[in-house]
Amino acid sequence: MNPFAYDRPADIDGALQAIAGQTAPRFIAGGTNLLDLMKEGVQRAPHLVDINRLPLDGIEETPDGGLLLGALARNADTAYHPLVEQRYPLLSAAILAGASPQLRNMASNGGNLLQRTRCWYFYDVATPCNKRTPGSGCSAITGITRQHAILGTSEHCIATHPSDMCVALAALEAVVHVQSVRGKREIPFAGFHRLPGDRPDIDTTLAADELITGIALPDAQRFVRHSAYLKLRERLSYAFALVSVAAALDIAEDGTIAGARIALGGVAHKPWRMPEAEQLLVGAQPGNGVFGQVADALLHGAIGRGANDFKLPLARNAIVRALTVASQGTVTNQGKAQ
Repeated sequence: MNPFAYDRPADIDGALQAIAGQTAPRFIAGGTNLLDLMKEGVQRAPHLVDINRLPLDGIEETPDGGLLLGALARNADTAYHPLVEQRYPLLSAAILAGASPQLRNMASNGGNLLQRTRCWYFYDVATPCNKRTPGSGCSAITGITRQHAILGTSEHCIATHPSDMCVALAALEAVVHVQSVRGKREIPFAGFHRLPGDRPDIDTTLAADELITGIALPDAQRFVRHSAYLKLRERLSYAFALVSVAAALDIAEDGTIAGARIALGGVAHKPWRMPEAEQLLVGAQPGNGVFGQVADALLHGAIGRGANDFKLPLARNAIVRALTVASQGTVTNQGKAQ
């Protein structure tokens, strides 16, 4: 048994004070990932700070026409919120593609951003893992690579980021709001998660004493009518993505593409997005030809490692398919977007 201290503050200031000066403190909300890590001995948390009493569970409109998602709003409540369904169907679809209904009812938005990889070797404490124990080696590189990354890898780690929600947030150019005793700051989503490099144990650019308070979504009305979230996995429910694609198009009245957003999941240590590849679509008519060009650009430099070689054609086909579906119109929980 590993003993740990436990605090349950009632406000943000109390939560930030509770972790001040502590060694490796951890905030806990839904606990859908952290508790698993603690039970498996993958992660030690000598001090848990329960933040469920904090007033961070709202979903509010912002003056710029966007939404602010509270860090403690549950995934299910976010996916089914009327404003999310109406304005960000891509996000709603991505959330509902993840986990199970029971987990979505518990998991918080902030916690979703911080979930750790589901690499088999990361969870097996009997094997070396640089993400778990820096400098010990990466068992996955010479092991079973079926689930592993094809983009942005390093000699130290080939793990993938597991979130569906984060793939949509990357495509929507969300901004993460955080707070510490030093003040508040905003982190563009593209800069929130890290590639492994030589420090795969560090997943994000969040400081140890910072608390996620919300996730801001900019106005995305121009993408509402043409978006799709495609998730390819081993089985239909409760499985992590082999490859996923969040695609959103702004199609002008003349039928050409005025703007595009594409993010990939299941292929890298973070949601994978290349704005320069998206620019290839601007001014083009939707079709397999240009969609294939974009897929090739997004996957430039992708490398398979034997058992995951199939991800290379799978990802290309998934990108083309997701863009094709998006060009034909968004399918929401209520039907087709108008």
